[in-house]
Amino acid sequence: MKFSKKTFIAYVLGIFLILPFLGFSNSSLAAEAIDVSIFGSPLPENMYPTGEQPSQAKIDLGKQLYYEKRLSKNADISCNSCHLLDNYGVDNKTTSPGHKAQLGVRNSPSVYNAAAHIAQFWDGRAQNVEEQALGPILNPIEMAMPSEETVLAVLNSMPEYVAAFDRAFPDQDEPVKYENIGAAIGAFEEGLVTPAPFDRYLAGNSSALTSQQKEGLKIFSESGCTACHNGTYIGGSMYQKAGLVSAWPTQKDQGRFEVTGQESDRMVFKVPSLRNVAMTAPYFHDGAVNNLEQAIQWMGKYQLGRDLSDTQVQAIVAFLDSLTGDLPAAAIEEPILPPSSDRTPKPDPN
Repeated sequence: MKFSKKTFIAYVLGIFLILPFLGFSNSSLAAEAIDVSIFGSPLPENMYPTGEQPSQAKIDLGKQLYYEKRLSKNADISCNSCHLLDNYGVDNKTTSPGHKAQLGVRNSPSVYNAAAHIAQFWDGRAQNVEEQALGPILNPIEMAMPSEETVLAVLNSMPEYVAAFDRAFPDQDEPVKYENIGAAIGAFEEGLVTPAPFDRYLAGNSSALTSQQKEGLKIFSESGCTACHNGTYIGGSMYQKAGLVSAWPTQKDQGRFEVTGQESDRMVFKVPSLRNVAMTAPYFHDGAVNNLEQAIQWMGKYQLGRDLSDTQVQAIVAFLDSLTGDLPAAAIEEPILPPSSDRTPKPDPN
C-alpha cells in the first residue's frame, strides 16, 4: 500500500495528536526510558538488619523511651522533641534547642528511613541507630544527663519500666542497662519506613508519577545527582565533600574531619537521604538554606558545577515531592508512659 506525501504527513501528525489522549507526551516518553535501576528496590516494610522483627516487647519499650522526656536532665526533652514523628521526623528548625535552650551546631535530620543509612549523624560518628540514640542523652547541650548511672536511676525508679526491660531482654539477668536503651530505641526506629509514590513507580506503576515528576526524575538523573543520591533511600549510603566543584559557602563546620582528624575528611559529610525532603527544611548540615529550590540550586552549583534553570529546578522539586511518604500512624500515636515514683529524680533546670 502506497501513501502520497500529503497522506503520509497527515498520518504522522495524527499519531502525535492522539498520543496525549493515550497518556503520552514527548517528555514523559523520554522520562519513561530512564534506567531507574540505580535506585534499587522500593522501600522495604522495615529495616531490621537481620530481616527478623525484634520482639514486640522490645519495640514497645523503644517507643516509650523515644517519647520519654525524663531521660533528660530537666525532664523536658525527648528524642521526639527534635525528631517529631508527626512532622516527618524533624522540627524544621535550623538547629534544635536542647537543655536550657542551648542550640546545637547541626541541623537535626529525620529519623524516618534512617536506620538503613551507612552511619548516623552528619559526620557518621555513630555506626547505627542503636548507638546514635544514646549520644544525645549524655550530650550537655542536648538532653544533658550527667551520667549513665543517673539515667538508670530514673528508669529503675519506675517499676513499670523495670518490668518492660525484663520483657524486652528476657535472657539478661540485669536488663536495665544503658546500652539496652539504645537497643530498644533502635528496634523501634528500624520500623520507621515511609513508602511514597516513587516506590510505586519503582515497582512498575508508571502512573504513580506525574509527567512533570518524570521530567524532574530525568533531569535529576542526567544532571548527575544520582552519583550520590542513589539506592532505595536516594542517599544515606556514602560520604561526600560539600563543595566538590566550588568551595562550599559555609566552612565553619569541617564535618568528618572533626571525627577522624584526616585532611581528606575536611568538609566531608554523610550524604543525606532525600526521602521526605520536601517536608524537612531547612537543609544541609547547618540548616543554612530554608527552601528546596535554593537547596537544589546550591547542589547544582557547588556539587555539580551546573547552573540549573528555574524550569529545571521546578521539575526536580516536583520529582522530590514524589519521595514524600506515608507516616506510620502507630508510631505517631504517643504511648502511655509509666508514672514517676517517689524515688524518681526531680527535674534539674541547672
